[in-house]
Amino acid sequence: MKKLLLAAIALSFFASTSFAQEERAHSIGEVKLNFLNTILLGSVELGYEHFLGKDQSIAVEAHFNDRFAYISTPDGRDFNATSLQVSYNFYFDSETDGQVYIFPYFKYRFGDFSESVDQSQPLITSMNSAILGLGAGYKWVFNDQFAMGPYVSIARGFSEEVNDRFSAIEFKAGFSIGYRF
Repeated sequence: MKKLLLAAIALSFFASTSFAQEERAHSIGEVKLNFLNTILLGSVELGYEHFLGKDQSIAVEAHFNDRFAYISTPDGRDFNATSLQVSYNFYFDSETDGQVYIFPYFKYRFGDFSESVDQSQPLITSMNSAILGLGAGYKWVFNDQFAMGPYVSIARGFSEEVNDRFSAIEFKAGFSIGYRF
C-alpha cells in the first residue's frame, strides 16, 4: 500500500510539474530600450512589458528628454519634457520567431518647450498633455530571451497650448531591443 501511495504522489508531482512547465512556455516579462530614438533624438525610452498570456501584454514606458514627433531643435529651441506611457499589446499568432502586434496606448507628457530665437524673453510652451494613440510593430524573438523590432504609432494630443504650437496629430517610430525573462 505504501508503494502504491508513493507511486501516486510521485506521478501527481511529475504531472503537476510538467503541466506547470507547459503553462509557462512563454516569457513573463520583457525590459526594453528604444535605441533608435536614443541615437536620432537623444530621447531615452525605457520600458517594461508584462505578458498576460502568449498573445497579450501590458506595457509601461518612461520617455526621458521626450520631444514632439521628430521636430528638430535648432539653436535657441529646446524640449525639456518627460512622459509616461501605458499600453495594451495584442500579438498575432505566427509560425516563425517573429510576431506582428498592435497596441492602443495612453501617454502623459509633462515639461516645456522653450524658444529664445530673436527675442529678449524666451517663449515657453507647456508640453503638459494627455495623448491617446495606436501603434503597430513587429518583434523577432531569439532563443526565447532577446526581442527586437520596429514599430510606428499615431496619436492625438489633447492640449490646446501644444496643439497651437505643434500639430494635434503626432507620428512616432522606433526600433526597440529587449530582454525577456
